[in-house]
Amino acid sequence: MTTEHTQEPQEKTGHAPSGHTRRRFLTATGGAALAAGALGTAGAASAAALSNSSGKRVAVLGGGVSGLSAAHELAERGYAVTVYEYYDALGGKARSMPVPGSAAGGRADLPAEHGFRFFPGFYRNLPDTMRRIPVPGNANGVHDNLVSGTEALFARAGGRPDLHFPLRRATTPPRPGDLTLGWIRDQILSVLDLGTRLPAHEAAYFADRLLVHLTSCEARREEQWEKVAWWDFIRAEEMSEEYQTVLGIGQTRNLVATRAEVASTRTVGRVIIEALLLWGLLGRGMDGDADIDRILNAPTSEAWIDPWETHLRSLGVEFVLGTHVRQVLYDGGRVTGVRVSARDGGDDRTVTADHYVSALPVEHARVTWGPALRAADPQLARCDALQTDWMTGVMFYLRTPTPVVHGHINCLDSPWSVTGIGQAQFWDGRDFSRDYGDGRAHDCLSAIISEWDKPGILYGKTAKECTKEEVVAELWAQLKDGLNDAGKTTLRDEDRLGWFMDPAVTGLGGPDPRNREQLLIHPTGTLYNRPTARTKVPNFFLAGDYVRTDVDLATMEGANESARLAVNALLDADNSGADRCEIRELYRPPEMEPLKRVDEVRYKLGLPNTFDLG
Repeated sequence: MTTEHTQEPQEKTGHAPSGHTRRRFLTATGGAALAAGALGTAGAASAAALSNSSGKRVAVLGGGVSGLSAAHELAERGYAVTVYEYYDALGGKARSMPVPGSAAGGRADLPAEHGFRFFPGFYRNLPDTMRRIPVPGNANGVHDNLVSGTEALFARAGGRPDLHFPLRRATTPPRPGDLTLGWIRDQILSVLDLGTRLPAHEAAYFADRLLVHLTSCEARREEQWEKVAWWDFIRAEEMSEEYQTVLGIGQTRNLVATRAEVASTRTVGRVIIEALLLWGLLGRGMDGDADIDRILNAPTSEAWIDPWETHLRSLGVEFVLGTHVRQVLYDGGRVTGVRVSARDGGDDRTVTADHYVSALPVEHARVTWGPALRAADPQLARCDALQTDWMTGVMFYLRTPTPVVHGHINCLDSPWSVTGIGQAQFWDGRDFSRDYGDGRAHDCLSAIISEWDKPGILYGKTAKECTKEEVVAELWAQLKDGLNDAGKTTLRDEDRLGWFMDPAVTGLGGPDPRNREQLLIHPTGTLYNRPTARTKVPNFFLAGDYVRTDVDLATMEGANESARLAVNALLDADNSGADRCEIRELYRPPEMEPLKRVDEVRYKLGLPNTFDLG
């Protein structure tokens, strides 16, 4: 069995080849025959798109979540869309990657991913798109492939008790009007009392800081808290190590790959603390009756990306894979084309369209914007200040089913900020050993390293300084350190059959380690450099998790929301009569609005928040 993989992803995902080949157009078959042959709502949507075609062509640069979301919305509105993608598979960082040469006996290759997928209940834009991707037998399309994680494990090292939480929405949430600050404070304190060793006064202080953020007006959040690091906002430097680990590092580095010492308080407080944890536990502002934590019921490409590609083809979307976008060409106040080449070399060529949507990750998008285009819209140049960091996964294939917990794992004390999840337990329609590999692997433990610049516990080296094999050994040791203790052995060396590391990571242990698929991070001031989807160039639009959105976090939800904003801007530029994409914003509890209005007055007067005692 292959134990490592350093090449680019192969040309198939899941059980069957996708038909992707380099330097090849992948086109859908248009016309009535397509509409008649499509399944479920795909046929109706395709027929509507074809009959209402605007005749306008759109080039979408990038086939990740934002690019596919934009293509989806545009195709439904009759635009002729071509997606240009660097890899030979769609989905970007969300795609699955087969482990080459690992299959035997008619099985598929072992499944692997950039990192585990996580669909919090507060996601609402992306789930809406997933409902509109048909899957035979699913009344709600791909959305029905989401299943709930019912627990969360915050694993502690050194014999400290783990924090093991059930992830259930409140069965009797407070009625409107009953949600008072006192009630919220009590709920926060009760959670912090479940297994932590936080001193009582520190827990009380943290709860009070959350009340400050909850009642802060939007202007204070954008102009004050955006400039304050989460570490400073919660005064972590003055608190115990337990406080720093659980409420500082555990809420930032392990979840969004940004350090608490620099992470924007606005982003951490609004998205992670409020939307994910507080309102999630209360069941407010969620995607229908969704639970807090959701996972797909199969490898991502099988459960989501492949059906999405099939549906987009049925709508007439074309895909040009293995394509390197080199430069967006600008002249006379408009984008006139895009210079591209085959990823593996060859002559450049120019592709043209009526409109262009740049849906590349920011670190790849900004190098395609030349001086003239940047001069046309200064916000493009500000994107150079946006920062990315490594947050990359390793899959461990195990001889024995090892679910650990029915949900995600956060190894709080791991120096590399390790998180993970046992995958096979959620894949109800799959038998791992029957369907994947050579029959010996029965589970996949998907783990993510969020901190690549701190020394580990085995070699005393950072992850970037380690060789690939050393990274794997170190990561396994940190997982065991958190999951095994004197009374419990969860992970055993003899169970570990093999592993896979994201091939986007190269050069480990050498002078120039690289990661082609990094993640946007959110240090203070990031908001001011995030661009809008609408640019000052009338036929050029931006989509991606770096674009300014209401969700304000580098997520698949942000990528989807940004695509909707880009499509709406394009429709406006076209004076289109088509319906605009709905934008579903984060939940804002009405009970907090009077307090925010009071804070708005205080902020204008230069006064602190009512509950801010320093």
